[in-house]
Amino acid sequence: MIDIKLIRENPELVKKNIKKKFQNEKLILVDKVKKLDEGWRKLKYKEDNLRSERNKISEQINQAKKQKKDASKLIKKAKAIPEEIERVSGKRKKLEEEINQIMYKIPNIIHKSVPIGKDDSKNVEIKKIGKPKKFSFPVKGHVELGEKLGMLDFDVSAKVSGKGFYYLKGDLALLNMALINFARDYMIKQDFEYVEPPLMIRGEILRGVYSNKEIDAMVYKVDGEDLYLIATAEHPLIGQFIDKTINEDNLPIKQTGYSMCFRKEIGSHGIDEKGLFRTHQFNKQEMIVICEPSESYKWYDEMLKMSVDIFKALEIPIRVLEICSGDLADLKAKSCDIEFWSSRQKKYSEMGSLTNMEEAQARRLNIKIEDKGKRYFAHTLNNTVLATSRVLVALMENNQQKDGSIKIPKVLQKYLGGKVIGKK
Repeated sequence: MIDIKLIRENPELVKKNIKKKFQNEKLILVDKVKKLDEGWRKLKYKEDNLRSERNKISEQINQAKKQKKDASKLIKKAKAIPEEIERVSGKRKKLEEEINQIMYKIPNIIHKSVPIGKDDSKNVEIKKIGKPKKFSFPVKGHVELGEKLGMLDFDVSAKVSGKGFYYLKGDLALLNMALINFARDYMIKQDFEYVEPPLMIRGEILRGVYSNKEIDAMVYKVDGEDLYLIATAEHPLIGQFIDKTINEDNLPIKQTGYSMCFRKEIGSHGIDEKGLFRTHQFNKQEMIVICEPSESYKWYDEMLKMSVDIFKALEIPIRVLEICSGDLADLKAKSCDIEFWSSRQKKYSEMGSLTNMEEAQARRLNIKIEDKGKRYFAHTLNNTVLATSRVLVALMENNQQKDGSIKIPKVLQKYLGGKVIGKK
């Protein structure tokens, strides 16, 4: 959510940003908020004056009583003021809620470096790391490889849970755990605090990190309770700091968290009929940073470097894709995707994403910094360390052998005792 001062002082800047995101249907919202805000400020002025008047009359009543004068008219006037304050305050709060609902729909101001484009076809490749392997035999997909090894079962999971779930077995399940352990150990070495967060969050937190559209498309709600299954560990991690003011001396806050994640995945992508790439349930290691506004792009670069280093260590060919303005979610100021090379599909597919929200997320969650008496909103960033199911796809397809076994990268061998998956 942007600062309403931008709409008060520079509405054309906000409109220009909306146009850059190709959301012209939202231009009308800027003028609507501006008009509603003018009404809100008038009510706030009236409410403040009423409170001031009440205090003055209270003092006059005290003085009259001390001087043994008749205070009945003043008392009558004083009794009427709270009712008027309540009426004006109610109108102001109702208007404030209406303004906030509209402000949630107005996109964050994008960073000047974000490429301008209408959709994902205009995303910009920044760099490639690692070369795709050449195979002397027909390349199999991860589903075929896993099923032939008896370590992936989608048929039974479909009967037990429905489409979008899976059973991992044997060495493949151990490889999944090895990835989780590797991700944890790597992040701890980067001096991030390791956290295992709750797997459910309240609506207040969810509305601070997702739009209503995203909530409807992605999130499972617990029936009859104000609780939602998490779609990523980022949400409960950042949710810890709602309504908190952090002393500048305690920044940056750097945390990494492992969790199971749950997503409905309703929309154009849908769920894999068979496969690990897009599922309702998966394992994920996440990282967040809360920092001074002046340092957020330094941390953006640092977090991107961490992602590159992780996939170099895993020997997975990747590319970094800068997200263009039209493909950038409304809360994001700047974002890039890390994509892995699929030897089976002969294309790059998303592995994870890095995002700088600047102050938009902190403003929604009321996360502030205090420095020498001054208070201002923090900047927040998040980045996927590993979504293990997608990493499994990359490892299986890029490290498959002619006999259907899977070689394990050196960095994971200490977690698996030097195994080659599928070799007896």
